[in-house]
Amino acid sequence: MWYLVVFLSALTVDFVPFIAPPAWTIMVFLLVRFHLNPLFVLLAGVPGSTLGRYLMGLCVPRFSNLFIKRSKHIELEFVGKKLSAKLWQSWLFVFLYTLTPLSSTALYTAAAIAKVKTIRVVPPFFCGKFLTDAIMLLMGRYAIESFTTMSHGAFSWKGVSTLVGGTALVGVLLFLDGRALLQQKKFTFNFKIWK
Repeated sequence: MWYLVVFLSALTVDFVPFIAPPAWTIMVFLLVRFHLNPLFVLLAGVPGSTLGRYLMGLCVPRFSNLFIKRSKHIELEFVGKKLSAKLWQSWLFVFLYTLTPLSSTALYTAAAIAKVKTIRVVPPFFCGKFLTDAIMLLMGRYAIESFTTMSHGAFSWKGVSTLVGGTALVGVLLFLDGRALLQQKKFTFNFKIWK
């Protein structure tokens, strides 16, 4: 029953492109709150997340001009061109892209704008998402358990560093300039991402 909730939650949050939290945060919450098996959470959450992103990719291009700046559209076009390469190259690109902190919203929006076939995006995305979500589930469970332990006693350096590191990671994920990273191999941040 709870694994169906994991699937539907991951599908829902990854279908909503701009407002929802990452699917792995919901997966971590359900994992810890209901003491679920991490493997089964992954086996339910990653397909839900992949399906949600695929469905989002079908819908978002129709509305993206209303919400996304032109500079982001140029980034999406660049990503779309990368997906037009040979099959193994596009699979490698999608897999590596999924391992980065860059948003998969851009990946699926770019694929939809470029009219890229599903076979070029979904299988490598699923594999990369499975790997990254497994890492995030383990780290998230550890962070929550550490915070719970920390709240029952004195603050520890380990707990505080986990909290600070997690906050920094969220900041990086939100504001990392993906275009500069992919084209110029520079880590730059853009804090003006909304119209």
